[in-house]
Order: sequence, then C-alpha cells, then structure tokens
Amino acid sequence: MKKLKLIILSGLMLGVFSFCTENFEEINTNPNKTLVGMIQAYNMFEPILYNSANNWLDRTWYYNNELIQFTAHTGGVTRREHMYFLEESRDWGGFWNHYATYLKNIDHMHELAQEKGDKSLEAVALTFKVLFYSNMTDMFGSVPYEEAFTGREIGGTLTPKFNTQKEIYQFMFADLEAANDIYATNPTFLNPTMDGMYAGKMDLWRKFNNSLYLRLLCRVSGRSEMNVGTKMTEILNNSGKYPIFASNADNATVKFSGTDPYLSNFGTTTESGFTSSGRKLTEQLIKMTVQTDQNGIQVYVDPRLPIIGKINPVTSVNPGKIWKGTKSGCTEQERSLADPGTSWLNYKVFCRKDAPATYMDYAEVQFIFAEAALKGLISSGTSAAKNYYEAGVRASMEKWSAQGAYSETPVTITTANVNTYLASPLGSWDLATNKAEFLGNQKFLALFWVGMEAYHEFRRTGYPVLTIGEGTQTYNDKILPTRFGYPPTTMSTNSENSNAALEEMGGANDMKTPVWWSKQAIAEGK
Repeated sequence: MKKLKLIILSGLMLGVFSFCTENFEEINTNPNKTLVGMIQAYNMFEPILYNSANNWLDRTWYYNNELIQFTAHTGGVTRREHMYFLEESRDWGGFWNHYATYLKNIDHMHELAQEKGDKSLEAVALTFKVLFYSNMTDMFGSVPYEEAFTGREIGGTLTPKFNTQKEIYQFMFADLEAANDIYATNPTFLNPTMDGMYAGKMDLWRKFNNSLYLRLLCRVSGRSEMNVGTKMTEILNNSGKYPIFASNADNATVKFSGTDPYLSNFGTTTESGFTSSGRKLTEQLIKMTVQTDQNGIQVYVDPRLPIIGKINPVTSVNPGKIWKGTKSGCTEQERSLADPGTSWLNYKVFCRKDAPATYMDYAEVQFIFAEAALKGLISSGTSAAKNYYEAGVRASMEKWSAQGAYSETPVTITTANVNTYLASPLGSWDLATNKAEFLGNQKFLALFWVGMEAYHEFRRTGYPVLTIGEGTQTYNDKILPTRFGYPPTTMSTNSENSNAALEEMGGANDMKTPVWWSKQAIAEGK
C-alpha cells in the first residue's frame, strides 16, 4: 500500500488538476508520468479509500470543528480557524488541492474500470466522485465539472470553464442515478479484503450511494426549481429501486485495523497535541448539551457528551460547574477568563490507531426525512417528523455508545438513557417551540465528527444560532466564512474562467460571498 501511495502521490498527482496547476505541457510529455493502464483500478481503490478517510478526519478536526464552534484552538496562535484566519495558499489552496487530488484519482480509477469492464469499481468511482465533488462545490461554489481533468486528452483543455452549483448538482444527481443502476446489476467486487468500509458488498455501497443522494437533495431543498420533494418521495416509497441506510450497520464508515499502514491519522497523536494544549470544547457546544437549573447548576448532560468530551481535571477554577466551554472567536484579552477549567475532546476515544472515519451515517438520513416531513416535502407532516427525529437521535446515541467503550471511564448509552434525553428539555420534540430550529440544532449535534457537514448545514439552515466572537473582526469582519476563496494558483492560471465564476456568483474572491444553495443566497435573491 505504501508503494501505491507513492505511485499515486508522486506520479498521478503531478497531473492531478487541469484547472489549478501550471506547466501542463511539460507534465503531459513526461515519460515518467503514470498513464492509464499502467496500474489496475483495484490498486487505486484502497489508497483512495483509506487516505481520503484520514484526510476527512484532519479537515473535520482542523476546520469544521473550529468554524462551527464545536471546538476552539485558544491555546496559541499557530491555528486561528475559530477566528476565521484562513490563508489563501495554505487553507483555500489546501482544500482545493485535496478535493482535486482525489477527484483526479477517482476519475482515473473510473476510466480504468470502464476499460476493464469492472462494473463494481465503475459504480464505486461514481459514488466517490459525487462525495468529493459535492464537498468541493459546497466549499467553493462554482468549480469546473464538465471540462475538468481533460488536459491530458486530445481536444481537452488546461483552462476549463467553471460550472454553476445548480449545474453541478444536476450532474451529480445523474451520476448517482447511473451508479445506482450499475449497483442494481449486482456486480462482483473482485477483492473484498481491500474494502475497509463495506468488504466489497455492493448492496451496502448502493445504500450509501442513495443515502448520499438524499443528503444532496436536502442541501438544495431551499431551491424550489430543484423539485426536491418529488425525488425524496420516490426514494422513500421505492426501497427496491433506491435502497438507503436502514440502521447503523449500513453507515459509510472506514474501519482502520490499527496495523500499519491501516492506521487512523490520530493514532500516534499525544493528548497534548490533539486537544489539551490548544483545542477546547466551546460554550456553544456545552450550552446545547448541558441542562442547568435556575441557579446555573448543571443538572443533566446529553449522554454523548462524556464520550466526545472530557472534563478538565482542574475543577478548582470551575466551582459549581462540571462542563465548561471556552469562547469561540475570543480575543487574546478574553482568553484568560475563557480558558481556565475548559473541557477537552476525549483523547481516548478519538486517538486510537483503529478509530473509524465516517462519511455518512443512518442518523443523518433520519434527520433529512424529519426536516422533509416538517416542511411538507414528503407526506405525513409533523407526526412523522417527530418519529424520524427520534429515530435519528437513537441512531446517533447508538453510534456514539459503541465508541464510549474506549473512554478512560467507559460510557454506555442505554435505551433508558435515550428515552430520558428525548423527554428532557435538551431533546424533547414536544417541548420545542420552534421545530425547524430544534431540528437544525439536533442535526448539528448528530453531525459531530462527520467531515464538513455541520459547516455546510449551518450555511444552509442558519442553525444553530452562533455567537460570533469579537476576535473574528480582524480576519473576516465578524462574518462566519460563507465559502472558501479560489486559491491564488487557480486565479492566475485560469483567470478568465475563475473570474467569470465569481461574477456569476455575485461577489469577490473572499469568504463573504454566499454559495447558491445557502439560506443567505436564497434570501438575497442570488
């Protein structure tokens, strides 16, 4: 596998991204460049699966958790994402090249699979393509799609046009339909031992494909022209044609064995490096997971919190409270009051060599249906919405309960624990006055440690209502980034098309222009 990484990362990545890299004429004539046919599609699958999963974890930890106020790195100035300090080359460029790298490799794998008549990997490649393209367009807005990666082909281009998000979503829906049709033929995955997510079971890949379809339909549900309700209803009512996640056993979770090279990225990280020296849980997260009485005394805690978090042992600076969060986006002056006694991420749970990485889970599907029912996109109304919501919470609790076994003090979430939560002010559907906000908040919690999903969902719904810290004024005028800007290399090597894309989106190349499906863009009529 290490050799395969070298092949992909030193050869294939040289020509990885026709729309953001320079010197393509030289690369396209490089005799040492990996060419189609030099490696097998299956030899690409395993590095794509495991390496992308680890990169997924990194971006969750570095960016999603900090931007969306799960954590805040207040222990210094080496990382300031919670203050919206994001550099053009390191951060914008890092995301752009991350998605581009895997999309090019996936495109190559798809081409090889088609050449060899391997239907299983052809379908898997399409599912992966949509997974990565959806994240790329959701981070940047308009990106190349139709003409992407054509630079090495006769008649291709090194400066591809950018497609709008609406166009990209339509293309992605078509790719998911095509993949679903292939999965329906029950193709054989030739080497199941390479598949650390589904062991080559095509029925489970098919469920992931169609559950991903639901995620993307939900993403654009604010755009009436996308006719989301009709397609959601078709998927919901036709499980034979569109099987979806039915339990946590179906979750799209990459399982690391813990043996080199199948290691979770955080498996060799120290507790200080992971969280206690810098990253703290935030006031926002504690507020949403801890119930207090009229005197401010903590009387009840979300059962998931002791699994994802750890109480600071320095309790003397935190009298009368157990869980404390720091202030996201705080200034340097505020840190001296905000940081002492703050809680951390649970190192024992997340920093294991065999800790899993999740692309999507069953709980998310239930939350998607809950929102769709509440909004009337699917039938049955609020009673169905409540049932879907409670099923989503149960699924989330069950998933985290399995991880609770690794906590320093093992934690198990029982059915009784879940019932108590669903009857509490924290989790009761019936007690919630604003059901849309309540669902948005609960989905936010269920999306913890699932890629950039909480960040995407916040921009779509506006929930939870976040308190933006004064420290963010310096770097983005107290505006939570609405998108990532195109990196400098892209702007310089494909300036005509990237500038046309910015004009179409109606903003500058900054972090203040809303993406097409967002609540802000819809409200502004963009």
